[in-house]
Amino acid sequence: MAGGVTAGGTAEAAGGTGATTPLLAGVRVLNLASVGPAARAGRWLADYGAEVINVGAVPSRGAVQITPVFHAYSGHRGMRRILLDLKSDHGRETFLRMAERADVVIESFRPGVTDRLGIGFETVRGRNPKIVYCSTTGFGQSGPCSQWAGHDLDYLAVSGYLAVGEPGARGNPALPGATLADSAGGGMHAVIAILAALVKGEGAYLDVSVADGVLSLMSLAVDEYLATGSEPGYQHSMTSGRYACYRTYQTGDGRWLAVAAIEPKFWANFCRLLGLEKWAAHQTDDAVQDQIRADVEAVLASKERDVWIGILSGSDTCVAPVLTVSELCEDAQYQARGAFAEAVHPEHGDLRQTAPLLAGMARPELPYRLPSGTHSHRLLLEAGFTEAEIKELLEEGTVA
Repeated sequence: MAGGVTAGGTAEAAGGTGATTPLLAGVRVLNLASVGPAARAGRWLADYGAEVINVGAVPSRGAVQITPVFHAYSGHRGMRRILLDLKSDHGRETFLRMAERADVVIESFRPGVTDRLGIGFETVRGRNPKIVYCSTTGFGQSGPCSQWAGHDLDYLAVSGYLAVGEPGARGNPALPGATLADSAGGGMHAVIAILAALVKGEGAYLDVSVADGVLSLMSLAVDEYLATGSEPGYQHSMTSGRYACYRTYQTGDGRWLAVAAIEPKFWANFCRLLGLEKWAAHQTDDAVQDQIRADVEAVLASKERDVWIGILSGSDTCVAPVLTVSELCEDAQYQARGAFAEAVHPEHGDLRQTAPLLAGMARPELPYRLPSGTHSHRLLLEAGFTEAEIKELLEEGTVA
């Protein structure tokens, strides 16, 4: 992998102590995206210990860019940033020289833009044959929708995701509560592809389509339709609301429980604890589902949510509370898992944020010191530029 980062330094950037080398120590990533799926990919790679360098446009010369709020993407902890004028010859050459010492390039421009800028895959590969070049777009590099603008909701729409959920009050496809397409369909999709390419070690071009990624998440429903001709939708199956054993219910204090008692033994336990043993043998009896739902609703409305959690959740019923964001931030399970970390921002002071959460990521023992501004001078030195070259680039406005 690319040099220039010690194992201990990478561990510190990823929040560890340096005693254990992070899994992606020594991997250098140039990320041309500031928001969206590619930014999420960079976040996860950094939390695995990769050296992620965010490459933005020089403000006076670049196109309009979205600047994330200071706490987004975990405040870009463990990352560094440089601003380049990629439309200039010197800016383009600066990026290509940096790419010579990188392992991964991530970009999220529309198809064809990086080639027009002179920093496309073939050009970068000419300077670094082992580069893993990941292009993340909404619909991919090919197909009739490849040039469409889009956001998370659009990719959930075309993948079938919105069509199979419980309708909203207007009979409309309900809005999801999180950007699942950007996160799983795009960001995690990109990370998986990048890691697979790094394992092979030969360099690769990765065409990451967010819509394709969400379609892969929908494969159980889609494969059912392709194999049987049966159209999935709301109340079509166990996990889409057909039966009373798999849905949300309101409790006496106006809060909610998630009931997912799929297996008969869990459903039987649930019915027994609610005093509804008569329904235990009718879990998938379509003729009585409305009556079961009504009876369950009536019983659960008799007590507060947390009282029911005390009765049900530890008794093999597959019942969990529907937590608000403020509740989950104080939840005992997440606290025990070390899910939140302390951080210090140079302008906004002390704050809490989600810790590196995925398996194998380094966890912090000290507060993160979040970055602010740019690190251009140091990054150019590491890329082999001389002081004289750096001075010229800064003075002409190619770098900021």
